[in-house]
Amino acid sequence: MLRRNFLAGAALRGLLLSLATAGALFAGGCASPVDASVRQVLAPSGTLRVGVYPGSPSSLVTDARTGEKAGVAFSLGQALGQRLGVPVQVVPFERLALVIDAVKAGAVDFTFTNASEARARDMNFTPVLLEVELGYLLPAGSPITTVADMDKPGRKLGVSQGSSSQAALARLYKSQVILLPADSLRQAQDMLRRGDVEAFATNKGILFEMLDGLPDFKILPGRWGLEHMAIAIPKGREAAMPFVRQFAEDMKSGGQLQSFVTKAGMRGTVQVP
Repeated sequence: MLRRNFLAGAALRGLLLSLATAGALFAGGCASPVDASVRQVLAPSGTLRVGVYPGSPSSLVTDARTGEKAGVAFSLGQALGQRLGVPVQVVPFERLALVIDAVKAGAVDFTFTNASEARARDMNFTPVLLEVELGYLLPAGSPITTVADMDKPGRKLGVSQGSSSQAALARLYKSQVILLPADSLRQAQDMLRRGDVEAFATNKGILFEMLDGLPDFKILPGRWGLEHMAIAIPKGREAAMPFVRQFAEDMKSGGQLQSFVTKAGMRGTVQVP
């Protein structure tokens, strides 16, 4: 019940966020006629609900000066809504794990995230569209100078609660490193400032965004892995996957995906073959 209430509250917040964009989506029209059955599968409520979380350029970021919103999930969701000919409701959550829960529950219809093996059991993914390096953010004066230096008993490493990084690092370091989860990226920054953790681990797109607000910190050279980013929709909607896969390919081959990445200021990306 608590989770359903939270999702409902997030949906109301997302409705306010989406009002400014819905009109523009209708004005843009559709790239080509869309079968009504595809539209019904992808946006069963008549509105495409796009799950995002603030602070990640792969999801949603806001320009502090202009208030303009960007982010790969945000922009791809708008583009898909335009192609379907339906309004878009942007539904923000405090952290990615809650977006994933919403996709699993069918409370949102679309997101863009790391296509991990575990997540693929609970949602449908397109082929990978973007790869992002995984790294560490730490104080500039830290004695940790290489990725290998992180693997020491007792090191305190921050991660996002429920993230794929949390699961991957638990497997990578086993009991050597102490993983301390943060409920939000804002809390993660506070943990770094206070020295509660020696470093914070996630993809470099997020780390560079965090670094903008932490001038006395640095991103460690090298990487400990890659995130394989793809479009995700809920299970049970397989009938529409050919349409979504074609949409994803069009966004990539037509250059729109790269323009979304550039507009969001996303760094740490790796070319997908």
